[in-house]
Amino acid sequence: MPSNTHERPVVLTVDDDPIILNSVLSALQDSCIVRPFASGEAALRFLERNHADIILLDHNMPEMTGLDVLAKLQADPELKEVPVIFLTGSVNSEDEITALENGAVDYLLKPFKPGALITRVRLQLELFRHRHQLEQLVEEKTSELRRINKKLEQRDRITLDLLAQASDLRDHDTGAHIDRTTAYTRVLVNDLVQHPKPGYEISAEYGQDIVDAVKLHDLGKLAMPDSVLLKPGRLTEEEFSIIKTHPIHGSEMLRRAIKKMEEDSLLQTALDIAFGHHEKWDGSGYPGGIAGEEIPLCARITAIADVFDALTSTRPYKRAFSAEEAFAIIYRDAGSHFDPYLTEVLKRHEGEFRMISLSNQESIREYM
Repeated sequence: MPSNTHERPVVLTVDDDPIILNSVLSALQDSCIVRPFASGEAALRFLERNHADIILLDHNMPEMTGLDVLAKLQADPELKEVPVIFLTGSVNSEDEITALENGAVDYLLKPFKPGALITRVRLQLELFRHRHQLEQLVEEKTSELRRINKKLEQRDRITLDLLAQASDLRDHDTGAHIDRTTAYTRVLVNDLVQHPKPGYEISAEYGQDIVDAVKLHDLGKLAMPDSVLLKPGRLTEEEFSIIKTHPIHGSEMLRRAIKKMEEDSLLQTALDIAFGHHEKWDGSGYPGGIAGEEIPLCARITAIADVFDALTSTRPYKRAFSAEEAFAIIYRDAGSHFDPYLTEVLKRHEGEFRMISLSNQESIREYM
């Protein structure tokens, strides 16, 4: 199509018969710019540097047939959009079918009446313009939908982050535990995505769900009484039994949210993590006492990230362990507390874990 719709359309016509070329020129020159060519090769060379709005193509030509030219046009991402009308003296219906099946939009027998040619050309140009306008409209609407969806996704992410920070601030001073745990989780998830292993295959999409959902692993602590959660010392057995209910509270909050929506993979992943991140490989964890691969993979990943950060952080009742001490504890508990294979994954990324543990809160976000 011309860039300016008020310009006359360019009609490229290809025929080895000069009489036909003159007939096309005579019929269309008042309303169109006609570019006549006696061979397909010459027409294709012209199209390398020039524009056409519609092509009239002879079926039977020496050296390069109309179908040969059509194949070249269809192989070019830009030229394949230009409508092609076949002109031929053949009355063989198979030729017509072949041309239409290979990309032609119409078929006109020679000799043709000028009025018929003008009508066919005008109709195809109008159809092309209409289709082009529809495609533009669809693209505009699609772009607008993308913009709206991106804005909604950003709002959802901000809401998720705020909720995560709210739960973390109840238990820690800065909310950095969430950021570090998320960063550790991404390191483990990236390894599983890039190095699939039977039983541990995860898609990039599910991996992103895990990274986003891990922020809500301690959501249930919002339901914990301050007297227990903020106690500046070791908990009594009774107090610890209360803390051990936070995975149940968190998973119930998420279960109620899921009921209000259609299937949502992120919320389901968050539920699995909230409920299962304190379960242990040998079944001695809480709240369900589930073991091994019955524990969702996302929760097993979170368990390593969460415990590593807890070990390397200062608490009222303990000093911060060094990264080396934390690694040693986790490796010692592989097969009892932690998934043995995931501890092997951790070994491949000790350097990244050290860097995250030593980073300030702004630097941590580079890993998130």
